[in-house]
Amino acid sequence: MSNVRYRQLDGLRAIAVVMVLYAHFFAAGGSFWGHVGVRLFFVLSGFLITRLLLEARSAAEFEPLAAIKSFYIRRALRIFPPYFGLLGFVWLANLEQSKRVLAWHALYLSNFWYAFRDEWTPWILCHTWSLSIEEQFYVIWPLIILLAPRRSIERICIGVILFSLAFRLYWPVTGTPSLARDLLPPASMDALASGALLAAWRSRTALSPQWMRMSWVPLAGAFLILLWLRPMPVPAIQDWARWIGLEILPLVPLVMIVSYCSAGLGGYLGRLVECPPLTALGRISYGVYLFHAIVLALTVKAQPWIPINVSEQGPGRFLIAGAGTLMLAYISWLVLEKRINALKSHFPYVVPRGRSSAQGLHGTKAHGGHAYLRDPIDDSDALPNPQSSIN
Repeated sequence: MSNVRYRQLDGLRAIAVVMVLYAHFFAAGGSFWGHVGVRLFFVLSGFLITRLLLEARSAAEFEPLAAIKSFYIRRALRIFPPYFGLLGFVWLANLEQSKRVLAWHALYLSNFWYAFRDEWTPWILCHTWSLSIEEQFYVIWPLIILLAPRRSIERICIGVILFSLAFRLYWPVTGTPSLARDLLPPASMDALASGALLAAWRSRTALSPQWMRMSWVPLAGAFLILLWLRPMPVPAIQDWARWIGLEILPLVPLVMIVSYCSAGLGGYLGRLVECPPLTALGRISYGVYLFHAIVLALTVKAQPWIPINVSEQGPGRFLIAGAGTLMLAYISWLVLEKRINALKSHFPYVVPRGRSSAQGLHGTKAHGGHAYLRDPIDDSDALPNPQSSIN
C-alpha cells in the first residue's frame, strides 16, 4: 500500500482512540461510541494481520514455519514490552489490590477473569480484556491463514462471522445479561474476521462486493437511529434485539470505511483523515490504550492539587487526563517502543533465496514484486477500550 493509505489507516486509529477517550473521560455514564471505536480497531487488526500474512504467503520463497516464527516474534516485540511494563507498575503500586489477579492478565486471560466474575474488579486493568482477545486471535489466526488451503480462507472468515452472530443470538435465551456475552472471544470474532475477509477479497480484487457498497450507508443510518433510541426504556426482549442490532449493524459500515482508506480515500475526507495530528496520534495509539486507565486513576487521586474538576466525567477530566495520557504514550513510543520495533527488521516474513544473510536481515527493497521487510503499520496496535463503554 502507498504511504497515503498507511497514513489514512493511522488516521482511523486516531479516530478510534479519540472515541475511547471521549467515552472514558468526557461522556457522563460512558458512551457507546467508545464501543464503536473498539469494533473499528478489531476490523483494522483483522484486515492488517491477514493482509500481511497473505502477502507473505503469495511469495515464491514462502516457508510456512519461518513465517509463523517471524509473526510471533514480531508481535512479541511490539506488544510485550510496554504491556508488561504496565503490569510491573501495577504490581509495585498494588493499585486496587491487583496483585492477586496479575497472573490472569500476564497470561492474556483478562477477558475470562472479568467474564467469570461478572464484575469489573479490579477496574484499573479492565481495559486489558480486549488486548487479551487480540492475543487469543493472534495465537490461532496466523496458523489458519498460512496453513489452510488458500481457496478456503474466505469461507473460513464467513464461517467465523456466522458463528459469532449465532453466539449473540444465543444470549437472549439465557436471561439476565452478563459480561460474558461481551467478553468471551466469539463476541469479537465477527469484527476481526470481517477485517480478515476484506483482506482476502483485496488479495484478488480491488473492489468490495456490490452489496456492501450499496448497503453500508443504510446500515449506518439504521445504527444511528438505534443508537439515538438507546436511552429509551423498552421491554426485555426488545432490549435484547436492540443490543444485537447495535453490535451487528456497524460491521459493514466499519469494513467499508477501512476499505476506502486502505485504497486511499480522496477529496476532503481523505485529506482530513491523513492530516499530521491524526496520523501522529494513530502511531502512539497502543500506548494511549495501555496507559489511559492508569493515568485516569492517578489524575483522580491528584484532585486536591488540580484546580479544575477531574473527579467526574467532563471537560476537566478530558483535558487533564487526556493530556497526561498522550504525554506518557509519546514518551513510551519515543524511549521504548520505537527502538524495540526496529528489531522487527531482523525477522522478515519471507527471506528471498540467494540473498546473503545480511541482505535478508536488513534489506528493504522489494523482490519479485514483494516487499519482504516493509511493515510500516503496526498491525498489532488494536486499541479496544474498557468494556464499561458498552454497558
